[in-house]
Amino acid sequence: MAEEHEFSNTWDDRSDRLASYGTCKEDTSSYYSFSSNMSGNTAFNNSDLGLWTRFLRFFLSENDSSTTHLLDNAPNHKRTLSSLTGVFTPVALSMFGTVLFIRIGFVVGQAGILETILQLFLAYAILVLTVFSICAISTNGAVEGGGAYYMISRALGPEFGGSIGFLFYVANVLACALYVSGFTEGIMENFGIGGYFVAEHDGLPVKGDWWKYLYATVVLFICLLVCLVGGSMFAKTLTVILGITVICTLMVFISIFATNHTIQVAVPKENHLAHIKHGNETINGTLKFNYTGLEAQTFRDNLYSGYEKDYSTCDSQHSTDSSCSVMNFATVFAILFSSVTGIMNGANMSGELKDPSKSIPKGTLTAVGFTFCTYLIEAILIGGSCDRKLLINNYIFLQDINLWPPFVLIGIFATTLSAALGNLIGASRILEALANDQLFWFILNPAMKTTRGGNPYMAVLITWILVQLVLLVGSLNAIAPATSVFFLLSYAATNLACMALDLASAPNFRPTFKYFSWQTSLLGLLGSLVMCFLISALYSSIAIIIMLVLIILLHFRSLPTQWGSISQALIFHQVRKYLLMLDIRKAHVKYWRPQILLMIARVRQSAELIDFINDIKKGGLYVIGHVRVGSMDDFPEKDPLLEENPKWMKLVDKLNIKAFVELTLSYNVREGFHHLVRMSGLGGMKPNTVCLGFYDNEVPVDTLSRRPLRKKRLFKTVETGQYLEIGEQFGGIRKSEQKKDLSAKEYVKIISDTLKMSKNVMLCRHFNALDKSAIFNVKGTLYIDVWPVNFFRPETASYFDNTCLFLLQLATVINMVPGWKSKTCLRVFLFVNTNTENSVVKEQKLETYLRQLRILARIQIVSWESISEQVIKKELLDNSVNYPESRMQEYNEMDDEFVQAINKMVVSYSSRTALSFLYLPRPPGNGGQEKYLRQLDELSVNLPPTVFVHGLHPVTSTTL
Repeated sequence: MAEEHEFSNTWDDRSDRLASYGTCKEDTSSYYSFSSNMSGNTAFNNSDLGLWTRFLRFFLSENDSSTTHLLDNAPNHKRTLSSLTGVFTPVALSMFGTVLFIRIGFVVGQAGILETILQLFLAYAILVLTVFSICAISTNGAVEGGGAYYMISRALGPEFGGSIGFLFYVANVLACALYVSGFTEGIMENFGIGGYFVAEHDGLPVKGDWWKYLYATVVLFICLLVCLVGGSMFAKTLTVILGITVICTLMVFISIFATNHTIQVAVPKENHLAHIKHGNETINGTLKFNYTGLEAQTFRDNLYSGYEKDYSTCDSQHSTDSSCSVMNFATVFAILFSSVTGIMNGANMSGELKDPSKSIPKGTLTAVGFTFCTYLIEAILIGGSCDRKLLINNYIFLQDINLWPPFVLIGIFATTLSAALGNLIGASRILEALANDQLFWFILNPAMKTTRGGNPYMAVLITWILVQLVLLVGSLNAIAPATSVFFLLSYAATNLACMALDLASAPNFRPTFKYFSWQTSLLGLLGSLVMCFLISALYSSIAIIIMLVLIILLHFRSLPTQWGSISQALIFHQVRKYLLMLDIRKAHVKYWRPQILLMIARVRQSAELIDFINDIKKGGLYVIGHVRVGSMDDFPEKDPLLEENPKWMKLVDKLNIKAFVELTLSYNVREGFHHLVRMSGLGGMKPNTVCLGFYDNEVPVDTLSRRPLRKKRLFKTVETGQYLEIGEQFGGIRKSEQKKDLSAKEYVKIISDTLKMSKNVMLCRHFNALDKSAIFNVKGTLYIDVWPVNFFRPETASYFDNTCLFLLQLATVINMVPGWKSKTCLRVFLFVNTNTENSVVKEQKLETYLRQLRILARIQIVSWESISEQVIKKELLDNSVNYPESRMQEYNEMDDEFVQAINKMVVSYSSRTALSFLYLPRPPGNGGQEKYLRQLDELSVNLPPTVFVHGLHPVTSTTL
């Protein structure tokens, strides 16, 4: 084997108070959060301090000066918003958006009353299911700034969180552009040349898309100025705007009931499509359609869909009637959904909410219910009072039927401007959170800059620039599909996060919001994904590809690990389930694979062997075991292995191998070895083979320090030109004069113990000379030699037992590994007595047997006589007797001269050998252990890297 090798709680009368305090789930969880952070030496962040101060106020006496000092310095200056101002108001205003006063008639006119109601129920079903997920995650812990991004990233981990956060940021940028376009439409329709509030030939110039872009730029600049003031001022402004919006909406409802006579409403002159299609219906050169008041016939006429072409999109493209496509259910749903996507606007302000865990569920659900009822009532009233042609061809018809037309204009400006502000400031908060997490290298570093009050002004400026670019698209209806797709994907991700948390059954997932289950999350996930592709398969595919590329990029870089990743919880959940299903009683030899426990004493002289076992494991279990000699009594403070385990895990990472690490503390190496063999693995995944370094007197070599450092790239692992710098953490190599940790007799007994515990054995020698780079770059082909004969029982050379098959299997496995496969081939040695055996017949039998085993190998015939006629006795070559397998596996003490002759013969065949596999006989039972080990040493001296193998169980199969 390779060498090496107060807690107390004092409770006073405050314990009763702590017990009662434990009834508050949020605060007790904050106590454990603080404890874990301090023990892990991680950063003490604002959320920890905020929660911890609430615990301190209750648990510690109020007159404690040190406590008071801590509380006075708690960083709560940013949290000033309540449920109404911070959640309900921005969510409600953002969900009103462009539909409430500009596009509600368009939706009803195209889809009809029934399909509009269906679309509302479908959209709000997705929204409500997603809100349930948001509420569940947000009530399971402290929510920081970044809102939805924060929740997703901390639940799904940095790879998924970073990629989905990016998509959510893009969605908010698109939505901001959408609402600015809606605001600009209101300006042009009302104050452009011939607009509603100006004379026929007066007003702002509107001909050409660049004028529209100019007005949108001015509006966006105003939004920028408001956002630079900060979130608190923004929220105070929204409260007033919401009140104005509610008043304007009530005036629309009142006007429809109050105006019960027919009104002819003119079609805007910019609607060239309507003038071409209905030119014969003009009155005095003006095209007009009817508002009928609430009538049953009008309601019946508008009950079903009547999809037509959208005049705003066609005109913006300077197209004729024949070049624009007809609207359909998906495109109209995209326009409707893009305006009701503000459910996360409250979560985006989480960093400025007084109590996010309470405010987000209460404010969001109330806003969703309020906006849904408003839309439902408005759709029914409009469908029962307006001609379909009017609804499709005039976006601002509500002004003509209102008792005081400016109410509608005020409503348009209030809803679109507030929604634009909400998305602009929400997007900037997401960008700031992404930058603070430093997921995208240094690219987002500028977005981390904030004012003294904490307002991320650089993130606002970057977002403003991107929105300015999106405005070049022009039409509101053209921006809407992409906006809906990106939001739906963000909602799908949120539902995925919540479903995964619930399915993982993590004990710490205890949200105070109980009205959800993994079924509701699954429905929200499926609904979001289905509507994504119905709206636009192209945009959906692009968004998913972007997300996958970001996931891959973030996976191949160093990312924060202190967040906790849902993937780890799910992996644990699934691994536990499948380990229980992995029944060792159902194992079959056809599916055998090596599951190896490699015993390591000194890491620095075992690097090449560790890497070799990683190659030969063939997807099986690989455990690195280490015994530290000592007693727990020698370490009164804590178990010393707690500090060693991270070092070994770091070694596994640096060597880029797929292995588990098992450490134990024992009085001696042999006893510790027993612990590891018995306890390594779990269930049906336990080692079936033990690998030991060879016990010899050669001078140890530090192979770890000369090993180049490798790093993962996208599709391969490359050498960096640097060398590992962790060897000093494991001490030095054994000096030649230094006493070994165990004697030769104990070493051989460990081999015997392994066989008693029904494990295969591998003894590896000369692996300090293994140079894989030289092997993979050599010219020509090297050999992997297999010697399936017990040289200590030469009379059994014509027989194959389990050890011979194990030798062949291991050699075949290593030959299947990339690199080894291209530069090496198998060579199997067949010993023949030329005086009594037909070598041709024997070779044919072996060739047939190898073919049945699907092993491609070259057969090399060796005659016993060629070794040394003086040392080969005739009785050893007599194959007329059938020897039992047990005798074939035994060790028989041979003359040293014979062993040396065998070694000389093996060396003569090893000039082009990369690796040799030799038969390992069973150790002698009582006495003779030193002789056994010495003859193994003589047999393998001066050989290339060599593996002695002893197998106990069948490992090959010729059946299907």
